[in-house]
Amino acid sequence: MMKKYSYICLLMTVLLTLSSFKNDDEINLEGTWHFEIDRNDKGITEKWYNKKLSDVIKLPGSMAEFLKGDDITLKTKWTGSIYDSSFYFIPRLEKYRQPGNIHIPFWLTPAKHYVGAAWYQKEVNVPANWKGKRILLHLERAHIETRVWINDKEVGLQNSLVAPHVYDLSTLLLPGKHRISIRIDNQITKINVGPDSHSITDHTQGNWNGIIGKIALESFSPVYIDDVQIYPDIKNRKARVKITIQNSTSNEFNGKLSLSAKSFNTVKSDQTQQIVTKINIPDTNSKTIEIELSFGKEMLTWDEFDPSLYHLNLKLNGKGINSEKKVQFGMREFKIKENKFLINDVPVFLRGTVHNCEFPLTGYPATRVEAWEKIFKTIKSYGLNHVRFHSWCPPEAAFIAADKIGLYLQPEGPSWPNHGPKIGLGQPVDQFLYDETTRMAKEYGNYASFTMLSAGNEPAGNQVKYLNDFVDFWKAKDNRRVYTGMSVGGSWPVVPNAEYQSRGGVRGLNWNKLPETETDFSTGIAAFKVPFVAHEIGQYCVFPNFEEIEKYKGVYRAKNFEMFRQDLEDHKMADQAKDFLNASGKLQVLCYKNEIEKMLRTPGFAGFQSLGLQDFPGQGTALVGVLDAFFQEKGYVTSQEYKRFCNETVPLAKIPKFVYTNGEAFKAEIVLFHSGKSPLKNAVISWTIKDEKGSSLSAGNFDAKTFGNGNGIYVGSLTFPLNEIKTASKLNLEVKVNNTPFVNDWDFWVYPDTRIEIVNSIYYTTVLDDKAKEILQNGGKVFLNASGKVVKGKEVEMHFLPVFWNTSWFKMRPPHVTGMLIQDKSPAFADFPTSFHSDLQWWEIQNRSQVMNLEDFPADFRPLVQPIDTWFMNRRLALIIEAKVGNGKIIVSSADLGPHLENKPAAKQLFVSLQQYMNSDTFKPKESLSFEVLQDVFLNPSKEQFKTFTKDSPDELKPNSNQNKVK
Repeated sequence: MMKKYSYICLLMTVLLTLSSFKNDDEINLEGTWHFEIDRNDKGITEKWYNKKLSDVIKLPGSMAEFLKGDDITLKTKWTGSIYDSSFYFIPRLEKYRQPGNIHIPFWLTPAKHYVGAAWYQKEVNVPANWKGKRILLHLERAHIETRVWINDKEVGLQNSLVAPHVYDLSTLLLPGKHRISIRIDNQITKINVGPDSHSITDHTQGNWNGIIGKIALESFSPVYIDDVQIYPDIKNRKARVKITIQNSTSNEFNGKLSLSAKSFNTVKSDQTQQIVTKINIPDTNSKTIEIELSFGKEMLTWDEFDPSLYHLNLKLNGKGINSEKKVQFGMREFKIKENKFLINDVPVFLRGTVHNCEFPLTGYPATRVEAWEKIFKTIKSYGLNHVRFHSWCPPEAAFIAADKIGLYLQPEGPSWPNHGPKIGLGQPVDQFLYDETTRMAKEYGNYASFTMLSAGNEPAGNQVKYLNDFVDFWKAKDNRRVYTGMSVGGSWPVVPNAEYQSRGGVRGLNWNKLPETETDFSTGIAAFKVPFVAHEIGQYCVFPNFEEIEKYKGVYRAKNFEMFRQDLEDHKMADQAKDFLNASGKLQVLCYKNEIEKMLRTPGFAGFQSLGLQDFPGQGTALVGVLDAFFQEKGYVTSQEYKRFCNETVPLAKIPKFVYTNGEAFKAEIVLFHSGKSPLKNAVISWTIKDEKGSSLSAGNFDAKTFGNGNGIYVGSLTFPLNEIKTASKLNLEVKVNNTPFVNDWDFWVYPDTRIEIVNSIYYTTVLDDKAKEILQNGGKVFLNASGKVVKGKEVEMHFLPVFWNTSWFKMRPPHVTGMLIQDKSPAFADFPTSFHSDLQWWEIQNRSQVMNLEDFPADFRPLVQPIDTWFMNRRLALIIEAKVGNGKIIVSSADLGPHLENKPAAKQLFVSLQQYMNSDTFKPKESLSFEVLQDVFLNPSKEQFKTFTKDSPDELKPNSNQNKVK
């Protein structure tokens, strides 16, 4: 893509052709523009609007897209906080800091970078028939501040991150040729919304300079329909239409306004009667009128299931005046009743993801409806019905697409007023958020999908008063959506006036004890009487997919991925990259499944906003999605698999634990989550327990029942005695709603309740002592339970749950491990059913166990069980290894395995399996180790230790830190 753009740029002629006409009412300004970078901010004083600029560029687009700007260096002044400065100091990363080989690990790397002023210039030919008309310059998604000149006359200045910059040029563009000059400044010094705000930051879209949407001159009747806002009233089958008409002439206007609505995207059609009303407007004045538009019995409503839409067609006619406008809208009401959201009076549970403005090919958001339809269809295919836009507002195309697809959107004010700016202290951001959200309501307020609004993300400052006022302002101004203060973590103060809470603190998996599916979040949400939407749930990391690197053919390069891949190779594990991805991915999905199900079984829970369905390319590289930043699958879970536990209807099972002995009984309480358009009538819910071969061991169903919308609705209970299970087995409980696509399942494990006895031919020890050395020298077998004895690797903390967000952003806060790769085909696991990845039977073995750092082992040495390190370190780790040592053979486990185990049936069974393996002819380790190399694991610390060179922690960990205190 870069070569293509370079080629185009080289072929651009210096002489610009006059703009082509789209139609009689519009001049399309897309194409070649004169261009010049204003590094020293001297263009205004030197009157660059009076000269021909020295370079050329194409619009719509950005400077980086056409290789305008500066090369990336270690001194590049990024827009975005860097909290892990260790990259600049770690010796092994020295090669990535060299000119020509710069690899920035914090986010994707743009082809070029520039923050400052740049000038864009184009000649236009205004036709004679535009004389006397209203003429507007429409600039969709200019980034950020624009100043416009026509010839040598300055028109004005605009600064918006959410709406088109529109300039009235009626008095300046007389018929003939004119030069349009636009100065664009993407600095954030005047209005600082926060350097990490997703509307501007390098963490996501990047702080680009340019114009990326529609660029056109538009002509209109001098008396024109300026604004239309539609307020549906579902109960009474009508809509209140508020219309503002402007008269820019020096004469009084007398005419007629007609309007009607017609559906356009449904098989069933509906149309209102046309309403005609007389209009009188004094000269150079405006008038706002309200008209009641009635619908008949065939009125179509909009929701996620049936996103029916209308076009409102308006015509204004008078002497010499003909103005028309078409507005898309849906007949819907999104309301709150107690702690529930309602869509057209039907309770709805929000199953959402966070969109962070990830556009890795262009570095700026799409402005085409088709592009957003593709994204939204993907999101909906994973059972989701809601999207939150983290500290940014998408272009109009996103609202149009969401209306068609059927999604509930929460755009936000374009600010993360933290890490610098603060709200409620009189800084420019205070008024800017009111101005921006007002622009959002005017531009996008009619779209049915625009159901929620937040002022931004995780603020600092005088938060409560400012946000209470903000919510009260919008509740009084516009009832078409519901309002919260800002989307925040659990340690932020509560904003009492918020209509709903988008809030952390009630999320996650408390698996410090046994994994289970019985508990819920009822206690956490009890204090809230309004709907509670869990903020940024999940954040479970997966290992990088290095095959993704080849997808970056546009403005951005995945230099971060390239560095991680090379570092993995330097640590002798390049061949394991794909296995690490898939193994960590399976654990990630398991975690998302269990957290989402916990919310679905919590009565009164209103929804969640996961972070995220897709990866986040910044903040140190947060690989938290089951999809990559391109919204494409990574290969370890499909949308159909994901929808089993995330859908409008989900069967659920309350299970006290997942590991049993055959002296117990498996018990489960079956409950149901349902958030449909209508109740499930006479639904029969059935269950089946199967073994790994798919053979049914037990089955049953519950009496037919009608289920309304709700979470954790009781269905019935089941009991399955396990006394007939004689060998170690993985079983599966599947529950489905008969004659529907709704089905869900859970694995559980059953082991023989036997006593452990040490086999005589094996020396079991907890210390690598002289006796062990002697036995190995004499050709014997040793099992070393090294739990608690590890020194080399002691600094690596492993939990069952994977890395949260990423270890760079939180400066190596544990856990450091993101799952395990298990050699499941090895006969070592013949009596311990396992897949190649961490699963729930591994919890009591894996959680909080030590790991061994194999930094001095042979390059091709591979453990039986290998914890997957954070990709910022890529240490070669092990939980269980086998090797030839001297003339003998050994298995070493840093997990606690041995004959002493009580109430740990999985750990007990794994020890049995390993011991039986050691006592068999199949015990033939491939790799050889010296006794000294093995012993070193328990004597000396790791040569490579992580050291942070950063003095402070991310603000979101410390909302009341000194840097965020009101001063």
